[in-house]
Amino acid sequence: MSEQATDVTSSPVLRFGTELRRLRRQRGWSQDELARRMGYSNTLISYLERGQRSPTKYFAVKADEVFDTGQAFYGLWRRIDRASLLEGVEEFTDAEGRCRRLRTFEISLIPGLFQTPEYAEALAMAAVRRGSITKVQAEEAVAFLAVRQKRVLNRADPPRIHAVVDEGCINRLIGGPKVMARQLDHVIELADRPNITVQVAPLSLGELAPFTFPIVLLTLPDRSVVGYGETHARGYLERGRVMCANWERDYDQLVVESLSTVASLDVIHTVRKGLE
Repeated sequence: MSEQATDVTSSPVLRFGTELRRLRRQRGWSQDELARRMGYSNTLISYLERGQRSPTKYFAVKADEVFDTGQAFYGLWRRIDRASLLEGVEEFTDAEGRCRRLRTFEISLIPGLFQTPEYAEALAMAAVRRGSITKVQAEEAVAFLAVRQKRVLNRADPPRIHAVVDEGCINRLIGGPKVMARQLDHVIELADRPNITVQVAPLSLGELAPFTFPIVLLTLPDRSVVGYGETHARGYLERGRVMCANWERDYDQLVVESLSTVASLDVIHTVRKGLE
């Protein structure tokens, strides 16, 4: 495929590779010569120029040094690093990592913080097959989720977490029976932690369910509350006091209408047994 035929705007990885090739040729260097100057193999240079491999942060910094391009390659790497994230997600995850209390409601999938790597990968690769993201972006999204989980679930002072999941989240088969079985086992294990509460909102709740989209409520160290909502196109952090108060009121009602924690775990166990 020629450089003219390659749509470099559609992929930050391709754009990085195209710029690497352009500057190399501009200086009259072969791939072997660039590899020598960079301290990497010519095979890696070839993969990167064709967009078949995602560059590392260290490669980008070294490229800026070799080509004397300031932080141009580092900037391109940053775009690759964040390409798989929805708009608004970085701001949300920063608040999430600092929160003292986290309340979440999910309508179709297991909440991200509770997802196993296999479950998250199945979702990401489905997006690759649809053409929504690249394989590299899928890998980055799964890796980013693992960082979020570690920062929230495994920190020294983890927040109190209350998760209400729609019954469809439990019954929707993601990744096949084995992956889904391990996922439900993981939810059960997390629910046994003293700081985590899990409830199931039954399908029979129908129109009484107050939310038609996933939401998260974060109580920050200064006791302020922010909300987070998400669509397929973007995520957004809600800071308005009135809106957050409305979400809190609706969430409290959702908790009352949902199954008790004991009944919720019974439902999860029942679905889990059906996967054996």
